[in-house]
Amino acid sequence: MRKKIVAGNWKMNLNFEDGQKLTSEIVNILKDENDKKVTVVLNPPFVHLYPVKKLIGDTPNLFLGSQNCSDKSSGAYTGEVSAAMLVSFGAEYVIIGHSERREYFKESNQLLTAKTRQALENGLIPIFCCGEPLDIREAGTHEAYVKAQLTESLFGFTEEEISKVVIAYEPIWAIGTGKTASSEQAQEMHAALRNHFASKYGQNVADNLSILYGGSCNPGNAKEIFSKADVDGGLIGGASLKSRDFVEIVKSF
Repeated sequence: MRKKIVAGNWKMNLNFEDGQKLTSEIVNILKDENDKKVTVVLNPPFVHLYPVKKLIGDTPNLFLGSQNCSDKSSGAYTGEVSAAMLVSFGAEYVIIGHSERREYFKESNQLLTAKTRQALENGLIPIFCCGEPLDIREAGTHEAYVKAQLTESLFGFTEEEISKVVIAYEPIWAIGTGKTASSEQAQEMHAALRNHFASKYGQNVADNLSILYGGSCNPGNAKEIFSKADVDGGLIGGASLKSRDFVEIVKSF
């Protein structure tokens, strides 16, 4: 049975005190209200990893993730953070290939392959992001575009390795814009991506692959989106910065 996952991506937000407050609120609410056995992942900036992990403690089904990792294992790479470092701070997940990393930092599919390999070799679960910009969606070539991202980045991995990856589909035109893909659009793309993995790795692997939706998901639309057969949760941006909104999304299952 596929994991139901809600991952919060704080992006570059919150100072130390605000991060502590948000985490404490989420922990306290989830202890009482996460009765659906949803896997919840908090992905703060690097500087928050250790204090957030301490607050998470042994809270059931709540895990620490990172927003990025280096494609290198160690060395003279000033400003980078390795997968092994993340593990040493208690991280269990890492976001790879977020659209903002692809766009602003020009991360290529080949670089994301190397990052994914580093994550897997160090026991981290990659939340691998893919998705199309507005012009590709309007041209009607969005399925081919996103499938190419996945093929070029992930199809060199083994069946066993792919089974450890979580996919997050991000319609880039719906991130931070207030626009949201309809639940039907989300289902259509998620089903297409699952079929794409089935074509390479077989139906059993594809059926057990968690595919998250990441595009302006909020407490008002999460229940409808999560109700679709191939949507297994969400990668949440803005709404993850408000404890009650974030937990309401978790409870949408």
